[in-house]
Amino acid sequence: MGLVPVPANLDGWIANTLQPSTAFTTQVKETVGQICEFLKRNCFDDEIHVQKTVKGGSAGKGTALKNNSDADVVLFLSCLPSYEEQKKNRKVILDLIMIRLKTCRESLQFDVSISEPRYKGPDNTPRSLSLTLSSRVTRESIDVDILPAYDALGQVIQDAPPNAEVYVRLLQACNQPGEFSPCFTELQKLFVKRYPAKLKNLLRLVKYWYKELLSPQYPNAHLPPKYALELLTVYAWQEATGCRDSFDMAEGFCTVLELLCRHQQICIYWEKYTLSSTHRSECVHCPVILDPADPTGILGQDKNWNLMAQLAAMYRHSLPFLENVQPWNVEPARPVTIDVMQLSGSKLRKRVSPYTTITKLKMMIQQDWGISLYMQRLTEPQQMQVLVSDHRNVTTTYTVRPTDTVRKLKEQIQARQGPSANEQRLIYDSRELDDQHTLFRACLPS
Repeated sequence: MGLVPVPANLDGWIANTLQPSTAFTTQVKETVGQICEFLKRNCFDDEIHVQKTVKGGSAGKGTALKNNSDADVVLFLSCLPSYEEQKKNRKVILDLIMIRLKTCRESLQFDVSISEPRYKGPDNTPRSLSLTLSSRVTRESIDVDILPAYDALGQVIQDAPPNAEVYVRLLQACNQPGEFSPCFTELQKLFVKRYPAKLKNLLRLVKYWYKELLSPQYPNAHLPPKYALELLTVYAWQEATGCRDSFDMAEGFCTVLELLCRHQQICIYWEKYTLSSTHRSECVHCPVILDPADPTGILGQDKNWNLMAQLAAMYRHSLPFLENVQPWNVEPARPVTIDVMQLSGSKLRKRVSPYTTITKLKMMIQQDWGISLYMQRLTEPQQMQVLVSDHRNVTTTYTVRPTDTVRKLKEQIQARQGPSANEQRLIYDSRELDDQHTLFRACLPS
């Protein structure tokens, strides 16, 4: 079954063809709940505690397909107190779960058939155990992946970003993009779960096109991951509709295909949960699609985007239900905010396309500040070290930028167990420095 015979009522076709039945969804929920309870109560000895279980994947987000979909069960364990321990001990935990799950299948009664558990992951480093749940009546099925993980987030508060230290430790520990993505399942789930049902059906349509029509035809083509296309779909919907729940389904699907054709310009990121400063990456090649919950999750790097673009163009012009359909007016990249600062402290903030050239940015600066293009030098502020001596003649070194204010340096001193920033007086060349001045300006000869 393909997309060609889809009737004009695309919304109805998705609801009848792609959505799992209510009965099967209920059976899966109950079965996964039983498995979670078994793992929490009977899987481990007294030294290992399941701190919490989180249901993610397509089922957790509410975007599961009738077949060929997934439901993640993330086990946050007390024996995995860090990212490093998760990576080091994951295989041992999976071996133990494998043994217990075989017992679980024999001792518990389920409303669905459960396959033998199997390891899942790249090369010889399994990251999860996978089970297939199959309905005895409707023949619907879903894969359940069980992943042990470090509880990096602790208590998750909706719409509140985690403590920045969570991401500092992540960036220090990670050696592969998205290596510890299961740690952020709760945020990934929250990102999609509360969106309108119609957007979730558009996500189902995109996933169906990818999983049923593309992947089987090109199993070794190294296509970009499905999750990258899901995020591209959310981005297109946000930009075009302003997050409304009323839109034309065919136009939304057409827009995703059009954006894939422009993959060399795609640069998509979110700052809903992660901090903007953690989004910095060594990757400079487009497309860039960042996981909204994991700043190391740069999706689709080193994948065959050219083939994806060719297939998107082919389907865009061959599907009958897309005939005469116009895509939404969506750019393939969000505007970015750039702060341009003179060493004297004057600041200019511009909202520009990430593809704005340096020459064009210099023209904006000339228009606002009257500085000729040929007199400008745009550089990223370099770090420098300053030495601060206190009343006991103890000298401490601080790393700053010339454009940092004196006040910011005082706050650094306070953070190092120094006196309150309000109580400090910084003297340079017999002059007291003004809080609002940049360090460059403050240290100029009087």
